Amino acid sequence: MIRRLLVIAFTLALTACETNTVNRDYDPGRDYAAYRNWTWAQPAVSYKPEDPRLKSDLTDQRIKDAVSGQLDQRGLRPATVNGPADLQVRAYLITDERHGQTMRTDPYWGSPWGYWGPWGSGGYTQTQTFTYQVTTLQIDLLDRRDGKLVWRGSTELSSDQTADTPAQRTTAINTAISKILAQYPPR
Repeated sequence: MIRRLLVIAFTLALTACETNTVNRDYDPGRDYAAYRNWTWAQPAVSYKPEDPRLKSDLTDQRIKDAVSGQLDQRGLRPATVNGPADLQVRAYLITDERHGQTMRTDPYWGSPWGYWGPWGSGGYTQTQTFTYQVTTLQIDLLDRRDGKLVWRGSTELSSDQTADTPAQRTTAINTAISKILAQYPPR
């Protein structure tokens, strides 16, 4: 019974992550129409913490491809090889440990027949604490001329990110980055 409640609580926590709430912040004093091209900052993708289970060239490429495609849809083109870029782009994959609690009330205790005495019992409540991992994908756009952050967007990756196939992982990253960049440029 306890195991079943923990599974339900963990599933609810993952379901909450699937809503993919997107957080955005930007500098309202910037002229976003002046930004025409971009390049990757170095490093292009940063991992916090640098966990080898998460960090890979494959994940880097998925993120780069998705960001490039979304920026292209918004009229931003990659800078020429030796030409200056208006924006520098950096992505972060951040994994945090979170804690949650669930309460379990058992109204029947003290008897294998489901009650204790002819009127039942008061029961008891037990609180279970569980730990889960949340991965946040963040994209920063920096003005190349002054190096200042001009736009930032982030979202927590859904449980689909733990998908087993490369195609499922690619889809999860594409979906998250599409949601992050959906309101760039800011209006």
